[in-house]
Amino acid sequence: MKIHEYQGKEILRQFGVPVPRGIPAFTVQEAVEAAQKLGGPVWVVKAQIHAGGRGKGGGVKVAKSIDEVRELAGRMLGMQLVTHQTGPQGQKVRRLYIEEGADIGKEFYVSVLTDRATQKVAFIASSEGGMDIEEVAAKTPEKIVKVFVDPLVGLTEAQARELAAGIGMEGHTADQAVTLFQNLYRCYMETDASLVEINPLNRDSKGNLIALDAKFNFDSNALFRHPEIVALRDLDEEDPAEVEASKYDLAYISLDGNIGCLVNGAGLAMATMDTIKLFGGEPANFLDVGGGATAEKVTEAFKIMLRNPNVKAILVNIFGGIMRCDVIATGVIAACKAVNLNVPLVVRMKGTNEELGKQMLAESGLPIISADTMAEAAQKVVAAVAGR
Repeated sequence: MKIHEYQGKEILRQFGVPVPRGIPAFTVQEAVEAAQKLGGPVWVVKAQIHAGGRGKGGGVKVAKSIDEVRELAGRMLGMQLVTHQTGPQGQKVRRLYIEEGADIGKEFYVSVLTDRATQKVAFIASSEGGMDIEEVAAKTPEKIVKVFVDPLVGLTEAQARELAAGIGMEGHTADQAVTLFQNLYRCYMETDASLVEINPLNRDSKGNLIALDAKFNFDSNALFRHPEIVALRDLDEEDPAEVEASKYDLAYISLDGNIGCLVNGAGLAMATMDTIKLFGGEPANFLDVGGGATAEKVTEAFKIMLRNPNVKAILVNIFGGIMRCDVIATGVIAACKAVNLNVPLVVRMKGTNEELGKQMLAESGLPIISADTMAEAAQKVVAAVAGR
């Protein structure tokens, strides 16, 4: 789960990380009132979407008058903001953040994330913050400093000082950085985040540090512990199909292909998509119905897949371990009738009650194409799409 910059900055503030004053706005009038309330000669008008690269896309602008705030807010609200993370279709801007101007000195980059390879928390920092951090990583990786934190110990002062020194911080700025890094680590751990990123972290002309941006990703499996974070969710920023799938406890991710996939188990789902690609097809989605799928869940899964107009065929690939094949067969038959299925359907089932499940499908009278192996299923569904 992701949140907006202004929401992330409020969380940072709660953990003692310095951030500029700012006010969210949903209308042009609210943007003007926010600037008036903040006061000062300069404001930053920021589009709020769940994607990076907003500055390059025209979603972050400096205003030097109230009239300019009004003009920029009117221009940004409702625009399709295109960045390197949104894809060519862009993301509609529905929220703004009006922030006081900052004394920009030197910009740094800092982030905290889980490193699966070391089973530790990676703290990453760079002396080259700002919009082109990806280019820094690609062309000058020596400018990126990493320390790996044992979660049983936490970020030590020595590690925090190593980070600060590694990116060229000295004197009282380095002292501030140690406190900031330790607070940031505490924020990461206590909110069950999977990523916390500040880009840029600004050092002003007096050597003081302040976070000029905030990006958070949260571990969805831990959200039951954080109702206050769940309340920050913006469904307008998420794929409607993925939102609908989450209501039925379905793990669904939209893709760009034309073959819908319904599978039980994340590993099998990934292997199924790979096999479709191997035989020249393109999966339209990742969809894991889980080990406890019911007929209702399978029906809803079919409905969600078929809302995608690009889907030209569906492949159901089930391993009946915890899940029984006859239960899936019941769900598939009910789903086909409920949605009046009009695209080819290939079903491959193996495991518990496999023969019963296959018999139920065969006797259903529905035009279901059966397959015994994953390779055969993939070949048949690719052929079905090609034959349409």
